Amino acid sequence: MIEQSQEEALSIIKEIEANPSATQRAVSEKLGISLGKTNYLLRELIHRGIIKGGSFSANPGKVKKISYLLTPKGFEAKLRLTYHFLKIKEAEYNLLKEEWEKSQGEGILK
Repeated sequence: MIEQSQEEALSIIKEIEANPSATQRAVSEKLGISLGKTNYLLRELIHRGIIKGGSFSANPGKVKKISYLLTPKGFEAKLRLTYHFLKIKEAEYNLLKEEWEKSQGEGILK
């Protein structure tokens, strides 16, 4: 089974890709995970080089707001995690399908 933190990391990667200017609080609320865990996961993703975080504003007078960018390494990680997640879901589907077909053959659910 895919680890919960991997699934949450994939969700964060997808959210950052879709909305690079999202705040940690907004990401946390959208994904339904705590702000502390969001902060931890974002820091870990930055440490691993999957996302890049920083103030990308060219205006020196503007309040510095952190934005996040998905790196090429992050794009590869997103594809790898998505593939891994889909393979797990495919296996779960096939198992359920086999159980369903078996129950139909035995007349359990007729």
